Amino acid sequence: MRAHPRRLGVLLTAALTLTLAQPAQATTGPEPAPPGPAVTEGADTVTVSVPATRTSPGYSVEVTTAGTLTLTTERAGETVLATAGGDTGALRFRSGDEWQHATQVTDWSWRDGVLTLTADTTLAGATVEARLTPEADRYQLSWDVESGHAEQLGLAYDLASAGHWYGHGEAATSQGGPGVNQPWPLDSGEVEHATFGPASYNMIDPFWYTADSTGLRVDTGDVMDVSINSGDDGLGRFTVESADTYEATVFVESTPLDVYRDYIGIVGKPAKSDATYEQYAKPLWNSWAQFYTKIDQGKLLDYATDLHENGLDGHTIQLDDKWESNYGNLTFDPATFPDPKGLSDKIHDMGFDFGLWVTLWINLDSENYDVAVDKGYLLKDAEDTTKPCEVTWWNGTAGIIDLANPEAKAWYVDKLKGLMSDYRIDGLKFDTRFFDEKCAPRDGHRPTDYQKLGAQLADEFDLQGAGIRVHWDSTAHEAGFVTRQVDKGTGWDSLAASASQNLAISTIGYPFVESDMIGGSGGQAAPTKNVLVRWAQSASLMPLMYSSTSPVDTNDVTTGQKVDYDQQTVDLYRDAVETHEKLAPYIWDQVQQTLKTGDPIMRPLFFDFPRDKAAYTVADEWMLGPAVLAAPQLSAGGHRTVHLPSGTWYDVNHGTVIRGPKTLTGYPTPLGVTPAFVNLKAKGAAKAVRALGARGAS
Repeated sequence: MRAHPRRLGVLLTAALTLTLAQPAQATTGPEPAPPGPAVTEGADTVTVSVPATRTSPGYSVEVTTAGTLTLTTERAGETVLATAGGDTGALRFRSGDEWQHATQVTDWSWRDGVLTLTADTTLAGATVEARLTPEADRYQLSWDVESGHAEQLGLAYDLASAGHWYGHGEAATSQGGPGVNQPWPLDSGEVEHATFGPASYNMIDPFWYTADSTGLRVDTGDVMDVSINSGDDGLGRFTVESADTYEATVFVESTPLDVYRDYIGIVGKPAKSDATYEQYAKPLWNSWAQFYTKIDQGKLLDYATDLHENGLDGHTIQLDDKWESNYGNLTFDPATFPDPKGLSDKIHDMGFDFGLWVTLWINLDSENYDVAVDKGYLLKDAEDTTKPCEVTWWNGTAGIIDLANPEAKAWYVDKLKGLMSDYRIDGLKFDTRFFDEKCAPRDGHRPTDYQKLGAQLADEFDLQGAGIRVHWDSTAHEAGFVTRQVDKGTGWDSLAASASQNLAISTIGYPFVESDMIGGSGGQAAPTKNVLVRWAQSASLMPLMYSSTSPVDTNDVTTGQKVDYDQQTVDLYRDAVETHEKLAPYIWDQVQQTLKTGDPIMRPLFFDFPRDKAAYTVADEWMLGPAVLAAPQLSAGGHRTVHLPSGTWYDVNHGTVIRGPKTLTGYPTPLGVTPAFVNLKAKGAAKAVRALGARGAS
C-alpha cells in the first residue's frame, strides 16, 4: 500500500523534527579515550604518571636517576611501594661471589608506551637495561644485565613502604615454618625460602600483596631465593636463580582484594571443584598420623570400626603410607595386608569409601624400578641424561616416572586402575612431587610443565578430599583441587600455623583449602586432648575437614605407647564434625561463588573490610565466605580477644547481636565453645544462622 504524498510529507517533517530535537551527544561518535600515561623529568627523577579510570585508582612511578636507581610507586600522593636503596639496591644481581646493583641512570627514553632505562652498576663495565610498561592498574617491569656477567637477578623492596606483606604460600621461616610456623603478615616473622620454585613440595606461587593494595608477581619458571625480613632487616628480596631477563608485574589497586583479583585474572580461577558436596560436608579419615608407617590390616579395620561405632562420621577411610610390598610395586604387602579385598569390603559395609596413598616415586629396590629403567619411563639425571635421575626422600632412594612420556604415564595409570578395580578402591591420595630439580625435563618441556602434567594425571581420579599439592601453573589453579597443607607438628604452634597458612594458600589462588590432618602429622608426640579438640573446632569452620588422629585413642610415635582419650574428647570432636556438616549447604554456596569469581572462601578479614586497619594484623580469625567470621581458640587457655569489623554481628554462642567495629576482650572459650559470628547483613547470613544456631555458652 502506497502512502499518500501529503501524509508522507507530514511523516517526514515529524521525523526530521524528532531528529533535530535529540541531544547533541546522540549524533556524536564514541566518548574520547581517557588520557594515557605521561612521563615527566625532574632534576634527579623520571616519573611515569597513570591517570585514574572508572575502575582503577591511578598511580605514578618515580625513578631516581642519580646515585642508586630506585623505584617509588605512589597513589594519591602517598608512597605505596618503594624499592630498597643504599648498598642493597633495587635491581640487584650476583656476579661471582659478590652482589651488585644498578646505580646512576645514564639514559632513558619513552617510546610506544615503554619507559626504557639504562644504568651503570657497581660492577665495573656492566650496565643494566630496564623497561617499565605502565597499564591502568599495574606496570610490567623487566630488566637485564648488559656487558657483564650475572648468575642471579633480583628485586629488593623496603617492606615498610607498602605496609604489611602477604601471599607467598607455605613459608620456610627461621622459626620452623612451614611445619610449626606461618607468619601472618609475612613481615611479622622472618621468611628465608632459598628453594622457592615450581618443583617445591611447598604450596607456593611467586605472588605477594600488601596492606597498601600493591602486589608483586614474578613471572619465572626458575627457582627463586625469597627473603622477607630475614634477620629483621625490613627488606624483601625476590631473587631468581637465573641470568635470564627478570620479568615482574607490580599491581596498584584500591584494596588488597582487587590486587588478588588482578592476579587471578592472569593465572586463572577454578573451572570446577574437584571435591564433591559430601567431601565438603564430612571429614576424610586418613591413617597417616594415627599409625604413620606402623600400619597393618587389623589396625586399619579397628580404626574404622572405632570411628563408626562412636558416630564419628566421614566419607572415606584412606590407607596412607606403607601398604606396598616395596615403594613403586603398587602391590599390597601380603605380610601386613593378607586380604585387601576383604578389608575393602568391610570398610564399605560401614558406609565409608576406601582410598589409597600413592606416589610416582619408584624405589631402587622395587620390582618396577628395573622395568621402568628398561623402558625409559623415568626422568633423566640433569647432569648426565644417559642415566635415570635418583632422588632421596623420606622412604629411601627412588626414580620418578616421567609424565611427559605418554607411554610412561599410560603404564602407570594402567597399574593404578588395575589396583583400584581388583580391590574396590574408590580414590587416591597422590603424594611427593612430580618433578625434582636434580632431574632433566623431557625434550621440549620445562620444569613447570610437570605441575600441569601432575594436575592432569590427578584429575583422572577421585582425590577424596585429600587434594593434591600442585602449584605455580595455571592448570593447578584451574583444576580446582583441594589443597592440603604440609605436615604440621602436634602442638599449639602448629595449630596456629595451620590457620594462617590456609589464609596464605587461599589468597594466592587455591581457594579449596583444608588444614593439615587435625591434630598434626609431623611425627611429634600425640596431640593432647585440648589441642586435638581445638584443632577439630578450628577445621569445622574451614572449607573441608581432614582427619587422622582418632579422638577415641591413638598411638604416640615417640614412645610407641597407646594414648587413650576420654569420652568428652569423642563428644566434642563429634560436635565439631556435626557443626561442619550443618554448615555444608552454606559452604557449598561459597564453592559455587568461587567458581564464578575466583575469590577465596577462607580469607583474611581485610578482604571484606579493607578500611579496618586492625584487621590487617589479625592472624587467628578469618571470614568463611561473606557471612561467617570464625575466631576459634588456637592457643592454650579459656579466653581470647575477638576483633569484629563494622557490621551487625550475631554471636552464635550467646544468641546476642553486637554492633561492630568492636574488640571483645576476655571472650570466654571453655573447651566446648568455638567463637563464631554471623554478619547479619551479608549474603548467606540466614543460612549460616540456621546452621550454627544459638549454642549457648558452657
